[in-house]
Amino acid sequence: MPGGALLLGFMAAALVVLVIPGPGVLYVVARSVAQGYRAGLASVIGLSVGALVHVAAATVGLSAILLTSATAFGIVKLLGAGYLIYLGISTFLNRNAVVGAATATPLSLYRLFMDGVIVSVFNPKIAVFFLAFLPQFIEPAQGEVPRQILLLGLIYVGLAFLTDSAYAVLAGGLRHWVGGRLMQGPWPRYVIGSLYVGLGVNAALTGRRQ
Repeated sequence: MPGGALLLGFMAAALVVLVIPGPGVLYVVARSVAQGYRAGLASVIGLSVGALVHVAAATVGLSAILLTSATAFGIVKLLGAGYLIYLGISTFLNRNAVVGAATATPLSLYRLFMDGVIVSVFNPKIAVFFLAFLPQFIEPAQGEVPRQILLLGLIYVGLAFLTDSAYAVLAGGLRHWVGGRLMQGPWPRYVIGSLYVGLGVNAALTGRRQ
């Protein structure tokens, strides 16, 4: 496994990347604002499980295929982007999806979990991140490379779970703090729907690493 100093350096670098709001954080925040921190945490768990798929893929080399095959990368990218855009359009069209409204029909925790898994699995940025980031902290002389990739990948997923959970709790608390009329009416679903569509467009425009 990587040396202690290198491992600490990886954890520090990963935390810097994770605390900066990105697509995953925005996704969790949207869920938390819409239904509260429990919904956000269910989404976080789903994202983490989806990230484990990328860890396994990176360990056996499948991520390398995504980065060398324009067709494979394009398919994964468009599937993930399409699903996010679908979530956004569904939010626009669902008049009952008003944050804080008494008539709102919340999604089940299982559905929130599965949505998180799907969004994470079909997010090509995670594969790009593992292939561009992890190799900098691999020491072939310290043991088998696949084991080191697996270890660093699991550490990254664990750190992501902690930081994303913190965002979910904070966003859920903000939802209750704001409350009242500010969370009523159609504008919350327009904001959340726009966020999903924006994430989908951003994922679709993700370039293939050369």
